Amino acid sequence: MVARIRLGMVGGGQGAFIGEVHRLAARLDDRFEFCAGALSADPERARESARALGIAADRTYVSFEEMARVESQREDGVQAVAIVTPNHLHFEPAKALLAEGIHVICDKPLTNDYAQAQELAEIVSKSNAQFAVTYNYSGYPLVREARHLVASGALGAIRLVQVEYPQDWLATNIEASGQKQAAWRTDPARAGAGGSIGDIGTHAFHLAGFVCGMQPTSLLADLSSFVPGRVLDDNAHILLRYASGARGMLWASQVAAGQENALRLRVYGETGSLEWFQENPNQLIHRPLGEPMRTLTRGGAGLSASVVTRIPAGHPEGFIEGFATLYSDFADLIVSSDGINHGHEDDPSRLLPTVADGVKGVRFVTAAVESMANGCSWVTL
Repeated sequence: MVARIRLGMVGGGQGAFIGEVHRLAARLDDRFEFCAGALSADPERARESARALGIAADRTYVSFEEMARVESQREDGVQAVAIVTPNHLHFEPAKALLAEGIHVICDKPLTNDYAQAQELAEIVSKSNAQFAVTYNYSGYPLVREARHLVASGALGAIRLVQVEYPQDWLATNIEASGQKQAAWRTDPARAGAGGSIGDIGTHAFHLAGFVCGMQPTSLLADLSSFVPGRVLDDNAHILLRYASGARGMLWASQVAAGQENALRLRVYGETGSLEWFQENPNQLIHRPLGEPMRTLTRGGAGLSASVVTRIPAGHPEGFIEGFATLYSDFADLIVSSDGINHGHEDDPSRLLPTVADGVKGVRFVTAAVESMANGCSWVTL
């Protein structure tokens, strides 16, 4: 039996949503053991958070620098660390951990600054440590099946890409009440230059590229801030152009009243189309041109080897499991890089979002902001 990978965490203390998601995902396939953390910049909150999670006092840290230094010197030190802080606190922890040879799994977007994203990619290229970004929707079984179908030519040449991610949780000025998740996501100092485009638009952007296997060469963005007093965008309409001649549209909104987490992707090719909806994630609609519609299910027969499932057909898999698939892929990558045979023939990094994917996401945000600032003009990617 392969030993569990020792996992630490930067951020994710009391009151943090995404930290608990990462911890649940890391435990789901029993590949990681959570054993250390710098869970908050506030010393008392860091200690209280660690106590609540069963972290030993001598492995509870008040800074990521201390954790990187001390853990790298321990015989039983962490092998990997998840960074689950607000966007502006991704770069420095990643840099410090990589310098100590510690593998990093980073929440998206990679950084809130494009120059820093490029610098981090350069650091990763020179490090022996592995790096992944949690664009978790790429871990959903039928998203991977959609990618397989596109790559196999089932749709013919791609003509149109439609991706949308509407929510309504920021439809009012809840950041003014001190709501923690809203406060930092609407603050340029912590979120970066993009609001909805950084928080959920990057997910939509990555999903389209992951499934279609191609990246846009230019975009035109119309960004809006509908809630009075809000600085960052809370709605975005973006046109995309591809080198192949294909065209795309991306809509990201956090003020779409009545929408919960309605990420949807439609891909239209010369000979067919695909449609996937995050709120019904265990079905993929395939419409071959001139033939009856086909509904593919997560547990159905005939799916590709890229589809990872854990439970029987008819039992839904979703958000946590998508993260868990990325964590298991990352575990395979770590074990493989350490020279241990983990029993899988496929390259574990094949479907795992990389630092390069993270850079593309940050460039997408930067280009959208630039496009809007220049009167909704086309910007080259």
